[in-house]
Amino acid sequence: MNTSLKVALGLVISLIGAYVAQAAHIPIPWTLGPLFFIAAIRLAGGPIASVPLFRSVGQWVIGVSLGLYFTTHVVGVLTGHLAAVIAGFLFAIGLAFYGTFLLRRFASVDIKTAWFSSAIGGAAEMTNLAERYGVRPDLVASAHSLRLITVVVIVPFALQWFGVTGTDSFVSGPKYISYFGLLQLFGLTAIGVFVATRMKMPNAWVLGPMFLTIGLTISGVEFSAIPDWLSKAAQLSVGWGLGDRFRPGFFKTAPRFLAVVFAYTATALLLSLGLANLLHLVSGMPTAALMLGVAPGGISEMAITAKVLQLGVPLVTAFQVFRMAGVVLVTGPLYLYVISRHCQNFGAPKK
Repeated sequence: MNTSLKVALGLVISLIGAYVAQAAHIPIPWTLGPLFFIAAIRLAGGPIASVPLFRSVGQWVIGVSLGLYFTTHVVGVLTGHLAAVIAGFLFAIGLAFYGTFLLRRFASVDIKTAWFSSAIGGAAEMTNLAERYGVRPDLVASAHSLRLITVVVIVPFALQWFGVTGTDSFVSGPKYISYFGLLQLFGLTAIGVFVATRMKMPNAWVLGPMFLTIGLTISGVEFSAIPDWLSKAAQLSVGWGLGDRFRPGFFKTAPRFLAVVFAYTATALLLSLGLANLLHLVSGMPTAALMLGVAPGGISEMAITAKVLQLGVPLVTAFQVFRMAGVVLVTGPLYLYVISRHCQNFGAPKK
Protein backbone atom coordinates (compact mmCIF):
# COMPACT_ATOMS: atom_id res chain seq x y z
CA MET A 1 0.00 0.00 0.00
CA ASN A 2 1.44 3.39 -0.98
CA THR A 3 1.92 6.22 1.49
CA SER A 4 -1.08 8.27 0.32
CA LEU A 5 -3.45 5.38 0.96
CA LYS A 6 -1.88 4.76 4.39
CA VAL A 7 -2.39 8.43 5.30
CA ALA A 8 -5.97 8.41 4.01
CA LEU A 9 -6.70 5.29 6.05
CA GLY A 10 -5.10 6.91 9.10
CA LEU A 11 -7.37 9.94 8.70
CA VAL A 12 -10.48 7.78 8.37
CA ILE A 13 -9.53 5.74 11.44
CA SER A 14 -8.85 8.94 13.40
CA LEU A 15 -12.27 10.34 12.49
CA ILE A 16 -13.98 7.09 13.43
CA GLY A 17 -12.11 7.10 16.75
CA ALA A 18 -13.15 10.70 17.44
CA TYR A 19 -16.83 10.07 16.77
CA VAL A 20 -16.86 6.82 18.76
CA ALA A 21 -15.15 8.53 21.70
CA GLN A 22 -17.61 11.42 21.49
CA ALA A 23 -20.57 9.02 21.48
CA ALA A 24 -19.08 7.17 24.45
CA HIS A 25 -18.65 10.47 26.35
CA ILE A 26 -14.90 9.99 26.69
CA PRO A 27 -13.12 13.18 27.80
CA ILE A 28 -11.41 15.24 25.07
CA PRO A 29 -12.78 12.78 22.48
CA TRP A 30 -11.20 14.45 19.45
CA THR A 31 -7.76 13.74 20.91
CA LEU A 32 -8.20 10.50 22.86
CA GLY A 33 -10.40 8.78 20.26
CA PRO A 34 -7.84 9.05 17.44
CA LEU A 35 -5.03 8.24 19.88
CA PHE A 36 -6.64 4.96 21.02
CA PHE A 37 -7.70 3.80 17.55
CA ILE A 38 -4.45 4.70 15.78
CA ALA A 39 -2.31 3.23 18.58
CA ALA A 40 -4.26 -0.04 18.52
CA ILE A 41 -3.84 -0.43 14.77
CA ARG A 42 -0.19 0.62 14.88
CA LEU A 43 0.59 -1.92 17.61
CA ALA A 44 -1.13 -4.58 15.50
CA GLY A 45 1.04 -3.67 12.51
CA GLY A 46 -1.77 -2.08 10.49
CA PRO A 47 -0.90 -0.22 7.26
CA ILE A 48 -1.57 3.36 8.35
CA ALA A 49 0.56 6.49 8.53
CA SER A 50 0.38 10.07 9.75
CA VAL A 51 1.55 13.37 8.28
CA PRO A 52 3.94 15.32 10.54
CA LEU A 53 2.94 18.56 8.80
CA PHE A 54 -0.72 17.94 9.68
CA ARG A 55 0.19 17.67 13.37
CA SER A 56 2.32 20.80 13.07
CA VAL A 57 -0.56 22.76 11.53
CA GLY A 58 -2.80 21.45 14.31
CA GLN A 59 -0.30 22.78 16.85
CA TRP A 60 -0.35 26.11 14.99
CA VAL A 61 -4.12 26.30 15.47
CA ILE A 62 -3.72 25.40 19.14
CA GLY A 63 -1.03 28.08 19.58
CA VAL A 64 -3.30 30.75 18.07
CA SER A 65 -6.30 29.67 20.14
CA LEU A 66 -4.18 29.82 23.33
CA GLY A 67 -2.89 33.28 22.49
CA LEU A 68 -6.45 34.59 22.19
CA TYR A 69 -6.95 34.04 25.92
CA PHE A 70 -4.16 36.42 26.96
CA THR A 71 -6.04 39.68 27.29
CA THR A 72 -4.60 42.55 29.34
CA HIS A 73 -6.70 41.46 32.31
CA VAL A 74 -5.51 37.86 32.12
CA VAL A 75 -1.84 38.87 31.86
CA GLY A 76 -2.29 41.04 34.94
CA VAL A 77 -3.78 38.14 36.88
CA LEU A 78 -1.01 35.77 35.83
CA THR A 79 1.71 38.29 36.72
CA GLY A 80 0.34 38.29 40.26
CA HIS A 81 0.92 34.52 40.44
CA LEU A 82 4.46 34.45 39.05
CA ALA A 83 5.81 32.83 42.23
CA ALA A 84 3.48 29.86 41.71
CA VAL A 85 4.63 29.50 38.10
CA ILE A 86 8.26 29.44 39.24
CA ALA A 87 7.33 26.84 41.86
CA GLY A 88 5.92 24.69 39.06
CA PHE A 89 9.22 24.89 37.20
CA LEU A 90 11.26 23.95 40.29
CA PHE A 91 8.87 21.07 40.88
CA ALA A 92 9.58 19.78 37.35
CA ILE A 93 13.33 19.82 38.09
CA GLY A 94 12.65 17.88 41.28
CA LEU A 95 10.69 15.31 39.30
CA ALA A 96 13.69 14.82 36.99
CA PHE A 97 15.85 13.86 39.98
CA TYR A 98 13.10 11.59 41.29
CA GLY A 99 12.72 9.85 37.92
CA THR A 100 16.49 9.48 37.59
CA PHE A 101 16.62 7.74 40.97
CA LEU A 102 13.82 5.33 40.01
CA LEU A 103 15.29 4.44 36.62
CA ARG A 104 18.76 3.93 38.06
CA ARG A 105 17.55 1.81 40.95
CA PHE A 106 14.86 -0.31 39.29
CA ALA A 107 15.64 -0.25 35.54
CA SER A 108 19.43 -0.48 35.93
CA VAL A 109 20.19 2.06 33.19
CA ASP A 110 23.18 4.39 33.15
CA ILE A 111 22.91 7.83 34.73
CA LYS A 112 22.76 9.69 31.40
CA THR A 113 19.86 7.62 30.08
CA ALA A 114 18.02 7.94 33.39
CA TRP A 115 18.45 11.71 33.51
CA PHE A 116 17.40 12.57 29.97
CA SER A 117 14.51 10.08 30.14
CA SER A 118 13.20 11.71 33.33
CA ALA A 119 13.46 15.42 32.46
CA ILE A 120 9.95 16.82 31.93
CA GLY A 121 10.59 18.39 28.54
CA GLY A 122 9.31 17.79 25.03
CA ALA A 123 10.06 14.37 23.55
CA ALA A 124 11.83 15.83 20.52
CA GLU A 125 13.92 18.28 22.56
CA MET A 126 14.95 15.67 25.14
CA THR A 127 15.80 13.12 22.44
CA ASN A 128 17.97 15.68 20.63
CA LEU A 129 19.75 16.52 23.89
CA ALA A 130 20.25 12.83 24.61
CA GLU A 131 21.93 12.32 21.22
CA ARG A 132 24.18 15.30 21.87
CA TYR A 133 25.37 13.75 25.14
CA GLY A 134 25.80 10.26 23.73
CA VAL A 135 22.65 8.64 25.11
CA ARG A 136 20.59 6.01 23.29
CA PRO A 137 17.90 8.14 21.61
CA ASP A 138 15.45 5.24 21.17
CA LEU A 139 15.15 4.67 24.92
CA VAL A 140 14.77 8.38 25.67
CA ALA A 141 12.19 8.84 22.90
CA SER A 142 10.16 5.83 24.07
CA ALA A 143 10.28 7.07 27.69
CA HIS A 144 8.90 10.48 26.78
CA SER A 145 6.29 9.04 24.43
CA LEU A 146 5.01 6.74 27.16
CA ARG A 147 5.08 9.54 29.76
CA LEU A 148 3.16 11.92 27.53
CA ILE A 149 0.55 9.38 26.49
CA THR A 150 0.09 8.20 30.09
CA VAL A 151 -0.59 11.76 31.25
CA VAL A 152 -2.90 12.50 28.32
CA VAL A 153 -4.97 9.41 29.10
CA ILE A 154 -5.03 9.45 32.92
CA VAL A 155 -5.62 13.14 33.63
CA PRO A 156 -8.78 13.74 31.54
CA PHE A 157 -10.39 10.50 32.77
CA ALA A 158 -9.56 11.39 36.38
CA LEU A 159 -11.03 14.87 36.00
CA GLN A 160 -14.16 13.45 34.39
CA TRP A 161 -14.44 10.79 37.10
CA PHE A 162 -14.46 13.46 39.80
CA GLY A 163 -16.80 15.70 37.80
CA VAL A 164 -14.30 18.54 37.46
CA THR A 165 -15.27 20.83 34.58
CA GLY A 166 -16.57 24.28 33.71
CA THR A 167 -14.72 26.29 36.36
CA ASP A 168 -12.84 28.55 33.95
CA SER A 169 -13.22 32.26 34.69
CA PHE A 170 -10.96 33.20 31.76
CA VAL A 171 -12.50 33.77 28.33
CA SER A 172 -10.77 34.33 25.02
CA GLY A 173 -10.71 37.78 23.41
CA PRO A 174 -12.91 37.72 20.29
CA LYS A 175 -16.40 36.17 20.59
CA TYR A 176 -17.31 36.17 16.91
CA ILE A 177 -16.13 34.14 13.92
CA SER A 178 -14.93 35.88 10.77
CA TYR A 179 -13.35 33.73 8.09
CA PHE A 180 -11.71 36.76 6.52
CA GLY A 181 -10.37 37.62 9.98
CA LEU A 182 -9.07 34.05 10.33
CA LEU A 183 -7.16 34.41 7.07
CA GLN A 184 -5.59 37.61 8.37
CA LEU A 185 -4.83 36.07 11.77
CA PHE A 186 -3.16 32.96 10.35
CA GLY A 187 -1.36 35.03 7.75
CA LEU A 188 0.19 37.14 10.50
CA THR A 189 0.96 34.24 12.81
CA ALA A 190 2.72 32.47 9.96
CA ILE A 191 5.48 34.98 10.73
CA GLY A 192 5.64 33.56 14.26
CA VAL A 193 5.89 30.02 12.89
CA PHE A 194 8.65 31.02 10.48
CA VAL A 195 10.73 32.85 13.10
CA ALA A 196 10.27 30.16 15.77
CA THR A 197 11.21 27.31 13.41
CA ARG A 198 14.23 29.19 12.09
CA MET A 199 15.35 29.81 15.67
CA LYS A 200 14.76 26.09 16.38
CA MET A 201 12.57 27.04 19.32
CA PRO A 202 11.11 24.08 21.27
CA ASN A 203 7.47 23.49 20.33
CA ALA A 204 7.94 26.11 17.62
CA TRP A 205 4.59 25.47 15.90
CA VAL A 206 2.79 26.18 19.19
CA LEU A 207 4.91 28.89 20.79
CA GLY A 208 5.74 30.98 17.69
CA PRO A 209 2.12 31.74 16.71
CA MET A 210 1.05 31.83 20.36
CA PHE A 211 3.48 34.60 21.32
CA LEU A 212 2.54 36.65 18.28
CA THR A 213 -1.19 36.16 19.01
CA ILE A 214 -0.63 37.17 22.63
CA GLY A 215 0.92 40.42 21.40
CA LEU A 216 -2.10 41.09 19.19
CA THR A 217 -4.59 40.20 21.94
CA ILE A 218 -2.91 42.39 24.55
CA SER A 219 -2.94 45.25 22.04
CA GLY A 220 -6.69 44.83 21.62
CA VAL A 221 -6.45 43.68 18.00
CA GLU A 222 -9.23 41.18 17.24
CA PHE A 223 -9.66 39.20 14.03
CA SER A 224 -11.81 36.19 14.89
CA ALA A 225 -12.48 33.43 17.36
CA ILE A 226 -11.47 29.88 16.40
CA PRO A 227 -14.38 27.89 14.89
CA ASP A 228 -15.31 24.68 16.68
CA TRP A 229 -14.59 22.52 13.62
CA LEU A 230 -11.07 23.94 13.33
CA SER A 231 -10.41 23.34 17.02
CA LYS A 232 -11.57 19.73 16.65
CA ALA A 233 -9.35 19.22 13.60
CA ALA A 234 -6.37 20.47 15.61
CA GLN A 235 -7.19 18.13 18.48
CA LEU A 236 -7.54 15.22 16.05
CA SER A 237 -4.14 15.96 14.55
CA VAL A 238 -2.54 15.78 18.01
CA GLY A 239 -4.26 12.49 18.89
CA TRP A 240 -3.38 11.00 15.51
CA GLY A 241 0.26 12.00 15.93
CA LEU A 242 0.47 10.58 19.46
CA GLY A 243 -1.08 7.27 18.44
CA ASP A 244 1.30 7.00 15.51
CA ARG A 245 4.28 6.88 17.90
CA PHE A 246 3.50 3.26 18.67
CA ARG A 247 4.97 0.41 16.64
CA PRO A 248 4.62 -3.36 16.79
CA GLY A 249 6.68 -4.60 19.72
CA PHE A 250 6.78 -1.15 21.41
CA PHE A 251 6.20 -2.66 24.86
CA LYS A 252 8.63 -5.52 24.19
CA THR A 253 11.53 -3.09 23.84
CA ALA A 254 13.11 -2.77 27.28
CA PRO A 255 9.86 -3.73 29.12
CA ARG A 256 11.38 -3.23 32.55
CA PHE A 257 12.56 0.25 31.58
CA LEU A 258 9.10 1.20 30.27
CA ALA A 259 7.41 -0.25 33.36
CA VAL A 260 9.54 2.00 35.58
CA VAL A 261 8.77 4.99 33.32
CA PHE A 262 5.05 4.29 33.76
CA ALA A 263 5.43 4.00 37.55
CA TYR A 264 7.42 7.24 37.59
CA THR A 265 4.75 9.04 35.57
CA ALA A 266 1.88 7.75 37.69
CA THR A 267 3.54 8.75 40.96
CA ALA A 268 4.59 12.09 39.44
CA LEU A 269 0.90 12.77 38.77
CA LEU A 270 0.10 12.08 42.42
CA LEU A 271 2.87 14.46 43.46
CA SER A 272 1.49 17.03 41.00
CA LEU A 273 -1.91 16.78 42.65
CA GLY A 274 -0.28 17.38 46.02
CA LEU A 275 1.54 20.47 44.75
CA ALA A 276 -1.64 21.74 43.09
CA ASN A 277 -3.50 21.52 46.40
CA LEU A 278 -0.67 23.31 48.19
CA LEU A 279 -0.56 26.10 45.60
CA HIS A 280 -4.34 26.41 45.83
CA LEU A 281 -4.09 26.99 49.58
CA VAL A 282 -1.43 29.65 49.05
CA SER A 283 -2.78 31.41 45.96
CA GLY A 284 -6.50 30.61 45.84
CA MET A 285 -6.23 29.53 42.17
CA PRO A 286 -8.41 26.56 41.07
CA THR A 287 -6.86 23.23 42.02
CA ALA A 288 -7.85 21.52 38.75
CA ALA A 289 -6.19 24.22 36.63
CA LEU A 290 -3.08 24.09 38.82
CA MET A 291 -3.01 20.31 38.44
CA LEU A 292 -3.00 20.63 34.65
CA GLY A 293 -0.36 23.35 34.92
CA VAL A 294 2.14 21.29 36.91
CA ALA A 295 1.30 17.88 35.41
CA PRO A 296 4.21 16.24 33.53
CA GLY A 297 2.45 16.46 30.16
CA GLY A 298 2.95 18.54 27.03
CA ILE A 299 1.79 22.06 26.26
CA SER A 300 -0.58 21.11 23.45
CA GLU A 301 -2.13 18.17 25.28
CA MET A 302 -2.64 19.92 28.63
CA ALA A 303 -3.95 23.05 26.92
CA ILE A 304 -6.45 20.97 24.93
CA THR A 305 -7.63 19.34 28.16
CA ALA A 306 -7.99 22.73 29.84
CA LYS A 307 -9.84 24.18 26.85
CA VAL A 308 -12.32 21.32 26.42
CA LEU A 309 -13.03 21.03 30.15
CA GLN A 310 -12.90 24.84 30.66
CA LEU A 311 -10.21 24.75 33.32
CA GLY A 312 -8.15 27.93 33.22
CA VAL A 313 -6.56 27.78 29.77
CA PRO A 314 -4.15 30.74 30.16
CA LEU A 315 -3.15 29.61 33.64
CA VAL A 316 -2.34 26.10 32.43
CA THR A 317 -0.54 27.49 29.38
CA ALA A 318 1.60 29.85 31.44
CA PHE A 319 2.69 27.05 33.78
CA GLN A 320 3.45 24.63 30.95
CA VAL A 321 5.31 27.15 28.76
CA PHE A 322 7.48 28.42 31.60
CA ARG A 323 8.26 24.88 32.74
CA MET A 324 9.03 23.62 29.25
CA ALA A 325 11.31 26.53 28.39
CA GLY A 326 13.13 26.27 31.72
CA VAL A 327 13.62 22.51 31.53
CA VAL A 328 14.98 22.67 27.98
CA LEU A 329 17.45 25.36 29.04
CA VAL A 330 18.75 23.73 32.24
CA THR A 331 18.64 19.97 31.53
CA GLY A 332 21.97 19.93 29.67
CA PRO A 333 23.87 22.20 32.09
CA LEU A 334 22.48 20.32 35.09
CA TYR A 335 23.79 17.08 33.63
CA LEU A 336 27.24 18.57 32.97
CA TYR A 337 27.73 20.33 36.30
CA VAL A 338 25.67 18.27 38.75
CA ILE A 339 24.67 14.83 37.50
CA SER A 340 27.89 13.81 35.73
CA ARG A 341 30.14 15.15 38.50
CA HIS A 342 28.31 14.34 41.71
CA CYS A 343 25.52 11.85 41.02
CA GLN A 344 27.13 8.90 39.22
CA ASN A 345 25.96 6.51 41.96
CA PHE A 346 22.62 8.26 42.49
CA GLY A 347 19.97 5.55 42.72
CA ALA A 348 22.34 2.83 41.49
CA PRO A 349 21.27 -0.68 42.55
CA LYS A 350 23.04 -1.92 45.64
CA LYS A 351 25.53 -4.69 44.98
